[in-house]
Amino acid sequence: MDTQNYAQEIVKELEGAVSGLNAGEGEALTEELLRAGQIFVAGAGRSGLMGRAFAMRLMQAGRTAYVVGETVTPGIGPGDVLVLGSGSGETKGLVSMAEKAKAIGAAVVLVTIQPDSTIGRLADYTVKLPGAPKERPDGGYTTLQPMASLFEQTLLVFYDAVILRIMEQTGQTSGRMFGKHANLE
Repeated sequence: MDTQNYAQEIVKELEGAVSGLNAGEGEALTEELLRAGQIFVAGAGRSGLMGRAFAMRLMQAGRTAYVVGETVTPGIGPGDVLVLGSGSGETKGLVSMAEKAKAIGAAVVLVTIQPDSTIGRLADYTVKLPGAPKERPDGGYTTLQPMASLFEQTLLVFYDAVILRIMEQTGQTSGRMFGKHANLE
């Protein structure tokens, strides 16, 4: 199979994954983000990269958003939200973040393959995405892609869909968002 055929297969997998999303979970997350004081986003590995992209769009959409671990990220507090992207829901560093956020009084959201996980049990809200965890590629979901690629791609698409709902509910436009795009380059 050549790269074009692989790309077409990836898109088919993504279409299947997106069709399995729970609209109510996405709406609940959107509402929580609109109520939040500050939004903190984290994930490990490629899931973390998807989170960074989400935090950027949140900021551009007028929300106060930070990536956990950056030197300019302030402390989290009551009324804030921590959004964690984790396929397994078991990543040790993210479990620790969830525990600390809960102890401080912030809400915790987990976007995951495994809602019944350590972080899932700590979370105030969970969003289940389809996919196979990287440590169990035969975990009940068939994908031709390596490791957790399908989860990570679905995570980015889901995050972008949440951004579109936030834009819709706040009257935000792409043109206004572009004004918050980095322009120092």
